[in-house]
Order: sequence, then C-alpha cells, then structure tokens
Amino acid sequence: MIVAGFILLAIGAADLVRQFVPRRWIGYVAAAAVVILLGIGGDALLAALLGLAVGVLWVWSMPDEGPSRAGFWPAVVLAAVSVGSVLWAGARPEAGLIGELWSLRSPFGVVEFDLAVLALGAGVFLLESSNLVVRAALDGEHTWRPADPALPAAQPSVDPAPADPAPVLDTAPTVAATAPRADPRNGFKGGRLIGPLERVLVMILTLAAAYPVLAAMLAAKGIVRFPEISRDGDTGARAEYFLVGSLVSWVIALGAAFLVWWAAHS
Repeated sequence: MIVAGFILLAIGAADLVRQFVPRRWIGYVAAAAVVILLGIGGDALLAALLGLAVGVLWVWSMPDEGPSRAGFWPAVVLAAVSVGSVLWAGARPEAGLIGELWSLRSPFGVVEFDLAVLALGAGVFLLESSNLVVRAALDGEHTWRPADPALPAAQPSVDPAPADPAPVLDTAPTVAATAPRADPRNGFKGGRLIGPLERVLVMILTLAAAYPVLAAMLAAKGIVRFPEISRDGDTGARAEYFLVGSLVSWVIALGAAFLVWWAAHS
C-alpha cells in the first residue's frame, strides 16, 4: 500500500503547487524533497521515486488549464494502479526509522506508517487533483453544437431576385448563430472550494460509518442547488452538469475511503 500512498501524495502535492504556488519550480522541489525524505525515513525510497515519476506523468497528461491530453484515462489508470497496489501489497512488517519511532492510535486502532501515508495521500489527492478529474469528466461530456443537431448550421442567405441589379447579400447571421451559448459552469463559482471540502467530508464520514450524516449532507447539497437547477432551460445542460460533476466527485471520495478502509483491514 505504500506505493499507492506515495503516488497519490506526489500527484496531490504537485496539483496543489500548480494551483497555489506562484513559483512552481520551488514548490515542486519542496514537494519532491518531502516525498523523498519520507521514502528514505520509511525505508521505501523506491516507492517514493515511483510516486514522483507517476506525478510527473500526471502533470503532463492532466494540465491545470485547457483540456486533458488523454481525456479521462489518466484517472482510470491511476485508480487501477492504486487499487492493485493495496490489494496485492499490504502493510510491510518494517517501515525503517520512521516506522520504529512511529506511534499513532485512533478510535479504530493502531495506524501503521504505511496506512498513514496512504490516508495522507488520498486526502491530499481529494483537495485539488480530484477537481482536475471532475473537469476532465465534464469536458468529455461537454460538446459545442447547435441546439438541434439535425439542422444545418446557419449560413448567410442570398436574395435570388434582388430589386437592384447588384446582388445583395444578407450577411447578418441569424439569432441562433449569434446568441451566446450558455455555459452551465458559469453558475457554479464556488465549486473549486466546495468540491474539495465535500470530498474530504465524504471520505471521513464513510470511514467513520456515519452513513445517516453522509446521506443528509448529500441530500442537502441537492436541496441547495434545486432552485438554480429548476430554472434550467429546455436542454437540461445545467442539471446534467450538476449530476455528472457531483457523481464523479462522490465516486472519487468513496473510492478513496474504500481504499483506506481496505488497507486498514487487509
């Protein structure tokens, strides 16, 4: 599980640097140094270097601006690698110098160093990296086309029999061609902050088995968004955007909780 922990930690730290650190190279160096020091102290340097390598690939394939170079697939591959690492490689019997000094107890029992790294990596990934995954999923569903795909795009019309000998071109585009297409994302300005908080809460409440509180929180989000969604137009773009984004976000958070739960009980 230590491999999955370092991979998620490296990716999450890199995305936080891209979002909040003006001089990114300084943040990248600091994040890499922390990961390497944890790897050396925990006798898992190879896992730490592997995590940094995957983090570099993630930064290249999932830019913070513009569409993803590989669509939604980097997230799918990351999920498969993380789950495989936890299922096939459990906690190590020894965790180096840090493992000898490590002592952390929780209401659920003793938390080993490998499990702590995995939980930390999952939590850091939920903060900013998950926003990129949600955006990639929404971009994959978001297309720009006329309201009715069966109709051809509006073209300038020509008067076949003009009164004046010179041909008169009606170069004014139709209303359908000039009307700005509504982007449902314009109404969700707080999603970049609400999303991380929501995912962290979903992970914590799931691990704590507080399912009634979790259900109430998710229902409250739908109630709060209902007035805005109810004003959606005939296309239903805003409702679809809300549903796809929320479901992807919840799946990521529940997947992170399941990963940590499985590692703790394996």
